Amino acid sequence: MKPNYGTILVVDDNPAILTAVKICLGDVFERIITLAAPDTILATIQQEHVDVILLDMNFSLGVNSGQEGMIWLSAIHRKHPDIPVVLVTAYADVKLAVRGLKNGAVDFVTKPWNNEELIRVLKDAIDNSKELVPLDEVEKEHVKKVVDRCHGNMSKAAELLGITRQTLYKKYQP
Repeated sequence: MKPNYGTILVVDDNPAILTAVKICLGDVFERIITLAAPDTILATIQQEHVDVILLDMNFSLGVNSGQEGMIWLSAIHRKHPDIPVVLVTAYADVKLAVRGLKNGAVDFVTKPWNNEELIRVLKDAIDNSKELVPLDEVEKEHVKKVVDRCHGNMSKAAELLGITRQTLYKKYQP
């Protein structure tokens, strides 16, 4: 199976987690970028096209409040609101998950995760971040381009589009 989900950035201080993610997601993503510390997240996003981020909530030994993850989530969301962020932590905390979602995360996964569930969550995060344009808007834009290409000659534009001039006038709104 050929990977088709672009690039994921995984940020986790646990090398075993980074290895597990590479194994689990290797068939799903074309590129897997891993960071063992969050301090280069913003620089990495600036240099690389990233489709989704899997962000650990805790980076300091013995700290499990999730506060570090929230700070980085906020920083990412401020500069790159279009990149979906999925939070991950070993400490399942519903209040923390809700806070993360309110602060812009698209979902929340707990360690240890179910591989199929992790893949589904990440695919959904990317799929849902791609804005779908309504068909009538696509059609209006196409009609406008054809009319522009014909320099306003409605008869020629209608002929190119394979519709009557009357139909073209209904569809064309400059």
